[in-house]
Amino acid sequence: MSDQAGTYSLGPEHGALTVTTGKTGAAAKAAHNLLIEVTGWTGELTIGDDESPSSLSLTVDPTSLRVLEGTGGIQPLGEDDKDNIRQTIDAEVLKREAVAFRSTSVTRTSGGLAIEGELQLRGGSGPLSFDLTLDDDRRLAGSVRFKQTDWEMKPYSALFGTLKVVDEVEVGVDVRLPQG
Repeated sequence: MSDQAGTYSLGPEHGALTVTTGKTGAAAKAAHNLLIEVTGWTGELTIGDDESPSSLSLTVDPTSLRVLEGTGGIQPLGEDDKDNIRQTIDAEVLKREAVAFRSTSVTRTSGGLAIEGELQLRGGSGPLSFDLTLDDDRRLAGSVRFKQTDWEMKPYSALFGTLKVVDEVEVGVDVRLPQG
């Protein structure tokens, strides 16, 4: 990682923020693993030099999640299905409540950044740690897995519990830092 000290405002125009879910239960064969894009988000990354600290903050519009694709399942996922999933996320999963992350520690590593902080999700908050790579082309990428139940969220289920979203979800980021 070359010296990329500075403050960067980030959003969808700089790359992708995604959520990946899995499925379980007796009816899982009929359902889909989902790749969901977060279309409304803002972030600020400060990469400090030797004299100043680094930090990361991220705010997500909880109504901006859109299904990009569904894999598995008996039938392909259609646009009506994707819209129904979006409505379910808004009304039953995230309930239009704030989603935010604020770092408590950002440490430069040989390949990027080690980040520790607090995730606010559905009214609860808790610690979350992850690593991001940062290359000489200004590409910042990585992912973190966490359990919904750690934030007092009950994973979505349907068909009397025979179809469930797996408790652990993965949030990924792949952005290019803007020129400073």
